[in-house]
Order: sequence, then C-alpha cells, then structure tokens
Amino acid sequence: MPHLDLPGAELSYETTGRASAPALLLIPAGIATLRMWDEHVEALADEHLVVRYDPRAFGGTRHDEAEPFWNHRDAISLLDHLGIAQATVIGASRGGAIAIDVALHAPDRVAGLVAVCARIGGHPEVPLDAATQARFDEVEAIDPAVDAARMLRLETELFATGVGRGADELDPAFLARAHELAVPNIAHALDDGDMRALEPAAAGRLDTIAVPSLVMVGEHDLAPFLAQFETLEATLPDATAHRLPGTAHLPSVERPEEFSRLLLAWLDEHGL
Repeated sequence: MPHLDLPGAELSYETTGRASAPALLLIPAGIATLRMWDEHVEALADEHLVVRYDPRAFGGTRHDEAEPFWNHRDAISLLDHLGIAQATVIGASRGGAIAIDVALHAPDRVAGLVAVCARIGGHPEVPLDAATQARFDEVEAIDPAVDAARMLRLETELFATGVGRGADELDPAFLARAHELAVPNIAHALDDGDMRALEPAAAGRLDTIAVPSLVMVGEHDLAPFLAQFETLEATLPDATAHRLPGTAHLPSVERPEEFSRLLLAWLDEHGL
C-alpha cells in the first residue's frame, strides 16, 4: 500500500479508477479504517477516481506522537500529492468532521461534501440517555494500555448497535465485519498524538459551505449524531438529507447496497 511522507507521518492511502475521472476522497470513521469503504469502491470507480486513506493514529498510517498535525491539512496534502485539484469529500463520523473541515479550510478544493453520521467541530454537547451513558462509562473504564482490544470491541459494538435495539438483533455478519474493521486500530490505542483543531470551529460556519452536500444518519444512531445530522440538514445551504432505517452509526457497512444507491444517485444528480 502506498504512503505519503508528511512531517511526522507516513499516510497510508489507496487509489482506484482513472486518474482523469472526477475524484472522490473517502475518510473513515474513528472505529474503522479505509477498509470500511471496500464494498463501495468498485461501483464508485466506474466513473470516478476513488482515493481513500487512514488518518493519523488509524489503520496503516504511522506517525510521531510529538509532531502537531491538522487532519484537514493532511487531507489536502494527499490531494496535492496526487495532483487532484478538486474532489468530492466523503467522511463518516470522525471522518465526516474532517470532511467538513476540509470544505471550510479549502473550499476551492471541494466539489461536493458527503457527511455520514458526522461529527461537527465545535458543536454543542448533546446528553446521552442513562443507558447509553452507562455503556460509554464501561468503555472508558478500561485502560487501553491494559486491554485495548476489549475497549475497542465494546466501543465498536456500542456504535454498531446504537439505541433502540440490542446487539442480538443485528446481523451477525455485520457485527463481525464491524469488529474486523476496528482491529487494526488496536495498535494505535495509545497514540492519538498532538492533533490540532480547525479554527474557528466548523459549527459556526456551516452556512458558508456552498457546494452540494449529502448528509446521512442511521435511525438508531446515538443522540449526539442525530442532533448533528439535524444541524447539518438545517444549516448547509444545499443539503440533501437521508435517515437510513435499520442502521445505526455504520450505515455504509450495515446497508451497503442502499448506501451505494443513494450516494451514486446523488453524485449523478449533481454531476460530481
């Protein structure tokens, strides 16, 4: 797998498709790696150059914990490295926050924005219900230096399940896939590094993102992500919004066919 050398990091990435085709930049969720897009790359690459990568502290990317970095700048550096003037940026969860920050930091580099169960930098905190908070407390009580694998397994199950349903109601193959996607991040459980935020934060500037935007969320996702979905839907000037039934925080993994259908139709509609 190729790597991009950056100050303090080797960014792991993959490309699929024709270099001359419209570009898509795919950024994974924090409980996954670039492999979370495996089910979608073939269909997307029919008419696009598909670029996906692991941010620092995830998957195959290596970095120096002492080196300060900005995730949105890393994404733009990857576009520069590949000679891509403009891309539709697609991010899930934590990757969605990075995608939004890229659109704000370098609007001339972004043709479209897709935010899936996305975080928003600077968004007001949204309280969890008592049962969900107790599950988070169980995850946070585990010392990653002692049992990072168990910590990530519980965290992944929490996000994959969401609220209003139990893990026993999930397709076992989906849950196994969700855990598989998280495994490479066990090695990074202690190396978040010196990550710097976009300033000013995204939450107060969403109405300046002028490109077409697609926002999605799973109907069973956690309350903070449902609230941030509603913020994006209400604030982005040119937003198409979908709540995906029967999914939680990983709709592209849990319902890949439906996710691909919606994404491809939206790309086609906007000529992206």
